[in-house]
Amino acid sequence: MTTETKKDVFYSDMLVRFSHCDPAGIIFYPHYFVMFNGLVEDWFNHALEINYADFITTRRLGLPMVNIQCDFLAPSKIGEVITLTLGIERIGKSSLALTIHALLDTQMRIKARLTLCVFSFETKRAVPIPDDLRQRLTDFRQGKLEHPWRQA
Repeated sequence: MTTETKKDVFYSDMLVRFSHCDPAGIIFYPHYFVMFNGLVEDWFNHALEINYADFITTRRLGLPMVNIQCDFLAPSKIGEVITLTLGIERIGKSSLALTIHALLDTQMRIKARLTLCVFSFETKRAVPIPDDLRQRLTDFRQGKLEHPWRQA
């Protein structure tokens, strides 16, 4: 898998595996949501340069999806390498809205909007976005975190 950040968009290539598919050989739609979560993890690690595992295990903060809007435009098939893209639509007090697309070449397969909230494992409640994360989100949104293609 390769990742790249260009301006204010994070790109990640994903092989559509047998385990993602239904008997028709196309992605079983709930697997896209698992892919979206993996995309957020890769974005943290490679674009924001914040260790996602430490965010969860050391800082005891999570980023659950609290709202998902998704348009399934065309099926993705086993063996294809699709590109998932991620951009920030909004940064709030304790949440952020992301725009995610799945593409095969120039064909749009999925358009999604995710709202994630920063969640404390200790209090079991949403908490304000930590200052260091807010700064990295702002820098990303302003196109200050470009990274060339790299193996993930």
